[in-house]
This record gives sequence, structure tokens and C-alpha cells, in this order.
Amino acid sequence: MKCNTMTLAEKLIKEFEQLSEERKREVINFVEFIKLKEQKELESLMNCVINENKEALEELAK
Repeated sequence: MKCNTMTLAEKLIKEFEQLSEERKREVINFVEFIKLKEQKELESLMNCVINENKEALEELAK
């Protein structure tokens, strides 16, 4: 017996294809929002690491 499990990507594509064009745009906008949020969180984390280690980084830069 074959197991009928879809990957998350396959499920997302199947669901996405059933949406109206307007809803598809909303999904794409939401995905872009999530990616932007992740990028900003990463930048914030990197800034924190840099600030916490500023003296050591300045010494290494010499």
C-alpha cells in the first residue's frame, strides 16, 4: 500500500492553486512580509552581537 503523504511544499502549492488571483497576491505579500521580518530580525541580532563585542572587534581590526 502506497503512503499518500505530501510534503509541505506540495500541500502549499495545491492549496495555493485553488485560490483566487486576489488571494494569491495576499499570500505572496504575506510571504514577502515574513521574509522581510526575518531579515530585520537577523540584522538586529547581528547589530547586537557587533555592539556587545565592539572592543574585541576593534582590536582585531588593528
